[in-house]
Amino acid sequence: MRFSDKALSSGQRFAARVEYHGGHYHGWQAQPHLAVATVQEEVEAALGKVAEAPVSTICAGRTDTGVHGYGQIIHFDAPAARSVKAWTLGANRHLPDNIRLHWVAPVSSEFHARFSALSRRYRYVVLTTPIRSALLEGLVCWYRQPLDLDHMNIAASMLVGEQDFSAFRAAGCQATTPMREVFNCVVEQTGDLVIIDITANAFLHHMVRNIAGSLLAVGSGKQTTEWFSRILRGRDRTVAAETAPASGLYLVEVVYPEVFNLPATPAGPTLLTACL
Repeated sequence: MRFSDKALSSGQRFAARVEYHGGHYHGWQAQPHLAVATVQEEVEAALGKVAEAPVSTICAGRTDTGVHGYGQIIHFDAPAARSVKAWTLGANRHLPDNIRLHWVAPVSSEFHARFSALSRRYRYVVLTTPIRSALLEGLVCWYRQPLDLDHMNIAASMLVGEQDFSAFRAAGCQATTPMREVFNCVVEQTGDLVIIDITANAFLHHMVRNIAGSLLAVGSGKQTTEWFSRILRGRDRTVAAETAPASGLYLVEVVYPEVFNLPATPAGPTLLTACL
């Protein structure tokens, strides 16, 4: 990708795609009282060095500790005149190796990384091998037994549509309503990897990890598709399965109206498949 050298004025709003290994950070959101860094703090510090002034960012989805970003989208208002090339390459020069900006693009002031999003897509990646992988540690959820994808997909299909997802909502979730619309949820396998792919207009706190935990319970034979249907309808988090580990979760894509003309997010992550 070629980046423009033309400096854009102070006050210009920019969007950017951020990729990061969440295992090294205490989630996305800045938490200055913690000793462990967050992704937002690292990104804002790097952009601030480029601008020689403080930079504040807004993200599409605040990922938790250990959750990875592949297609995380942010926006910020530039406090200084800098080119797209300066923002992109300059920020990457100051970022640790486990965080990268893949592009920075000027957008209109109407663009908002969170509120302009039409959908968000997550992938939950499960490694089904008898022995835990050393190379993929922290990048997947390890599950030592085979999984029944047919039953998992029957359960996953029950999630599609607009409905109350209280059964998969974290106790501390601050959303004003448990209603969300899931557009698609499928479970696929490639080699030893089982991938839960889910797209929705938005997600509740821990919603994907809680869904993954219950789908794994169905796939392993510990629970049935009828059980999954009952817990979804019953809206009681306490009777669902345990929350799946953060290490397997990736925010892979956020979709916006075409009017904003943002670069497409490549299909991925593909590295996991290549490692096996």
